[in-house]
Amino acid sequence: MFLYPDKAKYERVLPKNKVYEKAKPPASVRERFVAEVNRIVWQYKLSPETVNLPSRAGVLEIQIFSVELKTRQLGLDVLRCIDQAIAHPIFFELEFENKVRVLSAYKRPHESIAGRWVVGDYFETPWEPHDVSRPVLPVALDMAGLYEEMLRSIMPLPPIKGETLKAQVERLAQIRVKQGEVKKLEMKLRREKQFNRKVEIHTRLRELNKELETWKN
Repeated sequence: MFLYPDKAKYERVLPKNKVYEKAKPPASVRERFVAEVNRIVWQYKLSPETVNLPSRAGVLEIQIFSVELKTRQLGLDVLRCIDQAIAHPIFFELEFENKVRVLSAYKRPHESIAGRWVVGDYFETPWEPHDVSRPVLPVALDMAGLYEEMLRSIMPLPPIKGETLKAQVERLAQIRVKQGEVKKLEMKLRREKQFNRKVEIHTRLRELNKELETWKN
């Protein structure tokens, strides 16, 4: 979360039906909108005019949305639906019971389909008090650099020296896959009764954890 300039304030309610018109979500996602989201407010527009940075590499603007929740949990398919409806990177500030957290996915223009955006995995911060102190925006040379610094601020691991944002996102995706495999094997190990099978699973766990360390560094 950052302290955004007053010049970037937009403060417009985004009607859910406008999102439906653009993204055309299935009925199940619409039901989650109704059950989980109270209101969506388009709080800020970070653009060359509002933050005095030139656009670059497909990043013309960065949007900040506040999402007032009815429940503590929000399905990521709801956020993905909004991302598909808005042709700019978005940082979502989820609000519930005087707490706030930020979620955002790496978002880039499709390489071959004009007007289409590719939305990756979501990164998130822990819940914090709504009145938590916020730092100013990161120093950047252009909008793409600002987006990179903002997104990296909520990623679970820092970049490796010289690593591009795209490469960092791909590396973190691989780490998530490996972490999922580790969890499955740990559950399998707890259920396994045969000693020989326990040894095999334990060996594979050690290998996976070594692979994880390689991806992290």
